[in-house]
Order: sequence, then structure tokens, then C-alpha cells
Amino acid sequence: MSTFDVALFYVLNSQAGHHTWLDGLMSSVAQDSVEIYAIAFIALWLLLPKREEGPRHALVVAVFAGILALLVNLIISHIWFRPRPFTVLAAGTFTEVIPHTPDASFPSDHASGSFALASATWGKINRRVAAGLTGLAVLTMIARVYTGVHWPTDVLAGMVIGVFAGRVIWKIGAPILSLTRIGLRIFHFGRYARG
Repeated sequence: MSTFDVALFYVLNSQAGHHTWLDGLMSSVAQDSVEIYAIAFIALWLLLPKREEGPRHALVVAVFAGILALLVNLIISHIWFRPRPFTVLAAGTFTEVIPHTPDASFPSDHASGSFALASATWGKINRRVAAGLTGLAVLTMIARVYTGVHWPTDVLAGMVIGVFAGRVIWKIGAPILSLTRIGLRIFHFGRYARG
């Protein structure tokens, strides 16, 4: 591992195990960020003004961006296996807050998925909402290192892959519009809104 990875890992992970509330928060974010995004996206879809189509389409595009990011990660992890911190660092030198299987560490699926979902909304939905989704993605990156399951460059690479996926899906995502329209029709939103 690089000196940068080891040093930054210890800076973040050394905070673990000292405050129960912080461990709980970081554990929840590290493990449940995908579920948090799912709840947020469903809430946004339902709570946006009835006639809004663009922001709802951005949410659908974001889901596809998340899928693309995870597919890219799957390919990378099959080409290059990088061990997780808890499998190579000396016992007692770090705190493992959450249990994890010793599968490939690089890149971080949680960071990739979070940044794909967030970046696909940039400039497409309310700025404060997009900033909140991005803040959750940053917190997810930190939490994955804090809890001892990733190296810093795992989550940084995940961020890059996620942003890349978000941009790519917007470039090639015209066919996704038909799926958005199906959802709009089902829920009577946008051009299908009643009254």
C-alpha cells in the first residue's frame, strides 16, 4: 500500500471506537447509504411539484448511473484484486467498526454508487437537494475508511467512477426518457398530471 493510503487511513480510522454516537452514524452511512438514497429518491419523486418532469427524469437517470458505476467496479475488481485494510494491517493497529468479507477493496462500490447517484442530479434538480445528495456521497466516502473497510484511494477512485458514470449516462441516456414517461404516466405527474 502507498504511504498516502496508510497514513490517511490511520488518520480517519483512529477516530473510530472513541464515541459511540459517531461510530453508530458512520456505521449506518457506511452500510446503508444505498438504502438512504433509495428512500430520498422515492420521497423526491413523490414530493416534487406534480408537473415537474425534468427533476424526475434526473432521478431515473441517476439510478442508471449507479448501475453503470457498479458494473465498471465489477470489471475492475475482477482484473485487479486489492486486499482490504483489515486483511493486511497488523492486528491492534486499527479499529474495525463493521464486519466485512475480505473481497476486493478497490474501487469502493458504495462511493461509486453514491457519487453516480449524486452527480447525475447536478444541474438537473434543486441545487440544495443536489448538494445534500453530494454531501451524503462525501460522508459515505469518509465512513467507508473510518469503519476500516476501505483504503482512501478506494473511495477516491469510487468518486471518479461515480462522476464518470453520471456524465456518461446523461450523454447516452435519451432512451431512458421513455422509462421516465412510464413512471410519470403511472403516477399522473408531469404532462400526465390531472387537474
